[in-house]
Amino acid sequence: MSSEQNGDGPAPEEPGPEARPAPRTLAEDLRARDDAALAALLRARPDLLSPVPGDLTQLATRAGTRASVVRALEGLDRFTLQTAEALAVAPPPGAAGPTVRESLATLLPGEEAAERLPRALDELRARALVWGDGDGGGENPRLVRTARELLGSPSPTGLGPPLAEAVGTARLSPARLQEILGAAGLPATHDPVSAVSALTSLFTDPDRMSALLDGAPEGAVPLLRKLEWGPPHGTVDVANPSRPVGWLLDRALLVPAGPGPDGDRSESRGERADRSDGGARGGTAAAGTVVLPREVALHLRGGRAHREPQPVPPAVAEERVHPPETVDAAAAGQALAALATVEELLGHWETEPPPVLRAGGLGVRDLRRAAGLLDVPEQQAAFWAELAYAAGLVASDGEVDEAYAPTPAYDDWLRAAPPERWALLAAAWLAATRVAGPVGERDTKGKALAALGPGLDRGPAPDVRHRTLTLLAGLPPGTRPDRASLHERLRWERPLQAHRDPHRTGRRPADGTDRGPAPAPAPPDTPPAAEEAPVTLRDRLAHWTLEEAELLGVTGRGALASFARPLLGPTVPGERAPAAPGTAPAAAAGTHGGAAEALRNGRPREEQEAEAAEAVDRAARALAPLVPEPLTEVLLQADLTAVAPGPLERELSAFLGLMADVESKGGATVYRFTPESVRRALDAGRSAADLHSFLAGHSRTPVPQPLTYLIDDVARRHGRLRVGAASSYLRCDDDALLAGLLADRRAAPLRLRMLAPTVLASAAPPDQLLARLREMGYAPAAESAEGDVLLGRPDVRRTPPRRPPEPVPDRPPLPDAALLTAAVRAIRAGDHAATLPHKPKAPASTPPDGGLPRTVMADTLATMQSATLTGTPLWIGYVNADGAASQRVIAPVKVEGGFVTAYDHTADEVRTYPLHRITGVAEITED
Repeated sequence: MSSEQNGDGPAPEEPGPEARPAPRTLAEDLRARDDAALAALLRARPDLLSPVPGDLTQLATRAGTRASVVRALEGLDRFTLQTAEALAVAPPPGAAGPTVRESLATLLPGEEAAERLPRALDELRARALVWGDGDGGGENPRLVRTARELLGSPSPTGLGPPLAEAVGTARLSPARLQEILGAAGLPATHDPVSAVSALTSLFTDPDRMSALLDGAPEGAVPLLRKLEWGPPHGTVDVANPSRPVGWLLDRALLVPAGPGPDGDRSESRGERADRSDGGARGGTAAAGTVVLPREVALHLRGGRAHREPQPVPPAVAEERVHPPETVDAAAAGQALAALATVEELLGHWETEPPPVLRAGGLGVRDLRRAAGLLDVPEQQAAFWAELAYAAGLVASDGEVDEAYAPTPAYDDWLRAAPPERWALLAAAWLAATRVAGPVGERDTKGKALAALGPGLDRGPAPDVRHRTLTLLAGLPPGTRPDRASLHERLRWERPLQAHRDPHRTGRRPADGTDRGPAPAPAPPDTPPAAEEAPVTLRDRLAHWTLEEAELLGVTGRGALASFARPLLGPTVPGERAPAAPGTAPAAAAGTHGGAAEALRNGRPREEQEAEAAEAVDRAARALAPLVPEPLTEVLLQADLTAVAPGPLERELSAFLGLMADVESKGGATVYRFTPESVRRALDAGRSAADLHSFLAGHSRTPVPQPLTYLIDDVARRHGRLRVGAASSYLRCDDDALLAGLLADRRAAPLRLRMLAPTVLASAAPPDQLLARLREMGYAPAAESAEGDVLLGRPDVRRTPPRRPPEPVPDRPPLPDAALLTAAVRAIRAGDHAATLPHKPKAPASTPPDGGLPRTVMADTLATMQSATLTGTPLWIGYVNADGAASQRVIAPVKVEGGFVTAYDHTADEVRTYPLHRITGVAEITED
């Protein structure tokens, strides 16, 4: 805080940009930025906020840690990353040499690259990966040291080390360096440093370097071309090199990658001749590794750092264009099918809940049984189970014999209208980090991944889903994209996030050798035509997104449905979302609206949930006109089938599902009536009159006579036999029926015996007796101990209230505006306290730089009381109850009772401090 604010007169004016000295460190660069720029940095790199740094020096130190830099680099697009890679290999600026910006113009040639370069540098500086004087780091932007180490050795560009570093690694002797100078046509020097400088000057001069290579023997330049685009290392016979290899080694166009065979230095020819005196020259070949110096590779490349700079994102190609109405109709039909599938799966699980594996998840047999029930592949069955789990419709019941069952939220979901039910499922899918794709694969420990089990969270999944669908939204309505170009665009946007899936096998390494230098595996800059592209996690997530979107009805015939667009937010198709105030360009690139992004965009949770609910409501309203009204009637046919030409009302669908079996699905659902299905309805408490009345009231056609006969026949036989517990017994008023049953050989396993003319006893339990009699074609009914018929309606299972699983993101949550404002204020105040000059009371006890002030209690008390009268701000050291030490700038107001009440400039509020926790005090100098 300035002295004017403390009542000591006006503060000195801040120097203008032209008078401010150039920053020497990242901390000084951050200190020169305004609050909006600091807020943008903290929003783009939220990991820097945990915990809030004490001052700008701590912020700069944390921004330079390896883990934080790696995370920041992963958020860059391909050209911005290429710019950082070029900075890592660019020569340092010299007094007479080109500036870093001029070097970048050579390393990244082309008009499009020149136009995009300032924006890329601004983004790097906004993320604190580059620092310097002015926008984009000025004329000489500097890459932070950690990023230079990550991108410089080995360089993703395929460039080797500079000549000076290669010579130092090879430990070339001074005599050997002089021989190299002579072979290159350069005058001798007095020391190795000047020798390396002379060679570097030669290699960076295009004309002299071209003249040198023009005089190379046949085969020498092709050897260099093999290492031109990397990797820069190769294997040669060092002891007996061929003529081209020897010519290159003698001029340091290839440099040994390690010390010579003598163990300490690579020898000159005279030293090697002295050592080989005695006839060791004709021995076996000694293989060695050589490296292509960076300056030589850049000359061969024409100064380019990359084979092909990519400043412009690749366009998503169109594979086919459908009428938008066709797309919406197909997607709406699939959306209704998705609702029916989820309802059918959970309707089965509410009566027959599958058990939870000991390690968590759904067993293989239960998954296979669910796939058979839904008539889909097992992978799709896993997707529907995971979707219901993500939406909070199914969960573990938590009982001793744990099982999966619908939650109470499932009942609320069933009562909602179909468009609302679909929108809730789609929003849950967009925001979920769990994916069904890896189900059936094995984790790093060799254990199979089970549906609904652990190990299925993939942090980047929500971002990849949202970005994939946003790219589809940027195409003309009804356009199905070319998947290869879509994957290429996603790789361009986040090249370093294209990690391999840990559950997939790796790529086969290159192992070919050749005469001369043998290339190592190709670097990331190798074009796809030269090496097979790996299957990455990001690629697999995009593939799963497209497949699942089609199943869910988010897309139709491969194109994005119009009613799904509200879920993606208000982003203009084909454009980046606008940057909010104080937001870095990189952060704005990933900022979208909609239900999926609303829960991750750094605003208060209440506001996020309200926006997500609004997005769901807009999507439901957009789908509603495309969904047909539920039908109240079916078409009954004489072949004992009923045809539902569209979605049915829920009560009608439930009754038909009880009374008939689903024979086929699609645009129309076909139900078939069988004796078993009719008996199932009678077991549930329905009478024959109920069934006749229901069918007559919900059929567009008269009830066919065969169906009437079927119902009456099953009802006549139903319940004539009564099963109770003896172990079990049979009771029937028809003596002839019991006699026929006793004479039936199929009843022998039941060991029936007559107790009375109308009663038979059996050793089998009642449930087994019921099942066996039904297999024999009878229609028995179970009865209670009082003789009442027991209904066969299964118990409906529900779990206690459960919340949907929390997403497991791969990055810290984005901070909201209030947190950013408070953090910037705290960092500024802490930096103010740490950098202001102090006037200690006792020079002998002046603390070291960055340490806490130390004074005795008497001096501390006297200084506090004096500052209370004069209003002088003080710099204090304070240790809280947890033992954490901090520095603060305070303006004392009152000192009494062992406490000092003061205005704390660091916290921007009035606080009270115990005097015994203050380690020392110092006055702040007026200048």
